[in-house]
Amino acid sequence: MTPQTTKPNTDTASQPVAVPVTTQASVPTDTRPPQKRYDRPRAGGNRNNSRRNSRPTVGPRFDTTVTGKRETDHIPPLKDGDIRVIHLGGVEEIGRNMSLVEYKDTIIIVDCGVQFTETTTPGIDFILPNTRYLEEHKHKIKGVVITHGHLDHIGAIPYIMPRIDNPQIYARFFTSLMIKKRQEEFPHLQPLTINVIEKGDTLTLGDLKVRFFGVTHAIPDSMGIIIETPYGDIVHTGDLRLDHDNGIPTDDEFERYKFFEDRKTLLLMTDSTNCENPGFSISDRVVYKNIENVISETPGRLIVSTFASQVERMLFMLETAERFGKKVVVEGRSMKTNVEVAKLANMLKIRPETLIGIEDMQRYPENKLVVLATGAQGEEFAALGRIANKTHKFIRLTPRDTILMSSSVIPGNERAVQNLKDKLSRQGAHLIHYKTSDVHSSGHANADELAWIHRKVHPKFFIPVHGYHYMLRVHADIERKLGMPEENIVIPDNGMVIEIQDEGNKIVKLKETAPGDMIVVDGTSVGKLQDVVMRDRQMLAEDGMFVVIGVIDSHTQTLKKSPDLISRGFVYLKESQDLLYQTRLLTKKVIEDSLARGGYTNLDQMKQDLAESTTKFLLQKTAKRPVIIPVIITV
Repeated sequence: MTPQTTKPNTDTASQPVAVPVTTQASVPTDTRPPQKRYDRPRAGGNRNNSRRNSRPTVGPRFDTTVTGKRETDHIPPLKDGDIRVIHLGGVEEIGRNMSLVEYKDTIIIVDCGVQFTETTTPGIDFILPNTRYLEEHKHKIKGVVITHGHLDHIGAIPYIMPRIDNPQIYARFFTSLMIKKRQEEFPHLQPLTINVIEKGDTLTLGDLKVRFFGVTHAIPDSMGIIIETPYGDIVHTGDLRLDHDNGIPTDDEFERYKFFEDRKTLLLMTDSTNCENPGFSISDRVVYKNIENVISETPGRLIVSTFASQVERMLFMLETAERFGKKVVVEGRSMKTNVEVAKLANMLKIRPETLIGIEDMQRYPENKLVVLATGAQGEEFAALGRIANKTHKFIRLTPRDTILMSSSVIPGNERAVQNLKDKLSRQGAHLIHYKTSDVHSSGHANADELAWIHRKVHPKFFIPVHGYHYMLRVHADIERKLGMPEENIVIPDNGMVIEIQDEGNKIVKLKETAPGDMIVVDGTSVGKLQDVVMRDRQMLAEDGMFVVIGVIDSHTQTLKKSPDLISRGFVYLKESQDLLYQTRLLTKKVIEDSLARGGYTNLDQMKQDLAESTTKFLLQKTAKRPVIIPVIITV
């Protein structure tokens, strides 16, 4: 059934607004007074930018029922008075962020994100948190709280919410618009109920009270979560950094964290993404000034590529371009989507005529044009990739063009980005990037920023989140240097069951774990990652496939002719005649020997023998292991 829209129980005069998402219409316009964007701290980039656009979904197929023995029955029930924390994703990777806090009959979920795929998962669209624990305890779920609108925090909502009976969602205004925009890709799903809350709000969810506070990040309306318990606050910051001047946090930051001075923080969970970087991150004021100089001084056409998730920076670029009398083309699906959401949120402070269609570029002088393009990570089919490959319908580079790459390189994309830069340079374009100029800052805090935040929040216990295991360990070292006892720090894995026991006096990790099998989106299917499928896809990508076709006479039960061989992505047939000749002899012998043993009555065994023998032979001859596909035809 569609969840009913209800007004949450709040303790402040600022009441959240319950907004049902219909998914049948476009994102609604702003229902609150227009807000000034500049009263929000600016922030830097998000490393979790999607490497490819999300494909439209016909409808995810998954089983939402729980039958037979439950997968979480081995986990002991939560004792009265204890608090349980489980991270279902986001603590062994960048992405897939989803955590839960459980107390008595209440579960509060924080974030619901996807992880973008890597080379180890070919063909997979997204990786999701494993929510089996939640599915088997969904009667306890009192709400889903979303820290901000990046896909690694909201992208899994369409896939997971139906599995846990569509609980109420709580998010700030801009985040709610991002969720709704995402939900429009899934019109077949039941409506969501999104409660729009603001920083400073307090609401009651089951047995717990939840507060919200603003944080600095790369997207408007980012916030941290404070869950009040009888033993102190559980603080989950979400992604964050500090707004600062030369390493001195701004007055806004001091005012924001002053709230924690007189409070007892039981547990802090915070962002580990950039904890390896010493000092403070590059100030946005420096980055914005440099970008402003590039926009104002570029003599020809300027093409800017940045993460589409860098909403604050993208808005600044648009406004700066207008200030210097330039027209802007927005090129790339994700970039256009975020501009549209910014319009709906009344955050885009430019005249409509500043934005032009790409087909109208020829009407303006080159020095009056700025193109905002996706593809800074070297994605082949993104806007900048098509420009580099000379396949873009409207843009051809000249030596008069300048390319501003206002983004860092996501680990694993180094080779792709270098190839992109090479192709752009070969066409004579002038390149500006973060290694040659301060034109990018991250949306995640460096080590000294994290230490400053930790001192202000002064937690009793600490769990590092949002990062690979090594990052979490480095972040834990920061806390140790600040004086936290070793026994008060837990470095989590996905699915680890962590409890605060003894009336808030100790933190422990249970030997039992929540289900942690990888859940993937593969086309319209959603389910557990099958190792055999991934192994075959990796083998196909690396060594190709080899098909052996044998035709057997059903009357004589003999091989009619030598087997046919087909190779794709393995060897070039015309240059491998000797190998093919030897392989054909081998496969012929395997089939004939099998027939002589009565194999005609067990063709499956014949195919297995054929696959094993051919795999072994080709591995010996070529040091490659293609996927062998044996085909037996009877006539």
